[in-house]
Amino acid sequence: MSTTPFGNNIVCQVGLLVNDIEAAARRYCEVFGMEMPPIIETPGYAISKTTYHGEPCDATAKLAFFSMGQVQIELIEPDSQSSVWRDYLNAHGEGVHHIAFQVEDTDRTVEHLKEHGVNVLQQGLYSDASGMYTYVDSAPVLGVMLELLENF
Repeated sequence: MSTTPFGNNIVCQVGLLVNDIEAAARRYCEVFGMEMPPIIETPGYAISKTTYHGEPCDATAKLAFFSMGQVQIELIEPDSQSSVWRDYLNAHGEGVHHIAFQVEDTDRTVEHLKEHGVNVLQQGLYSDASGMYTYVDSAPVLGVMLELLENF
């Protein structure tokens, strides 16, 4: 196991919030000369066990992923319910939402981040329960939100 708090230093994803995922995905396809990716919808609380500010959250989002070498670009269109995505989109508009890291141990990474004043905002399981995602409130410290991705 790595000795770094994240388990590695590899950025694996940049997430962008959009109001219309179909239109945004088409623009990305046109600009980068890529095929249209599938657009998937995240499940609600019953499957993902999502929490937002520590409380159960049934918010969902539509997602589209573009593989760009080491880094994946994730487009996110949230539903209207309060979530890490919707509240950020309402406050800041479309654009960069997070930088994601693949981590080996979410709990260890979260404890390390707490020591630096960075706390969990939203957390949930992947739709197939093969892993989990965790958004942390790092923007006040780093200028951008971080997402931690752990595969089980």
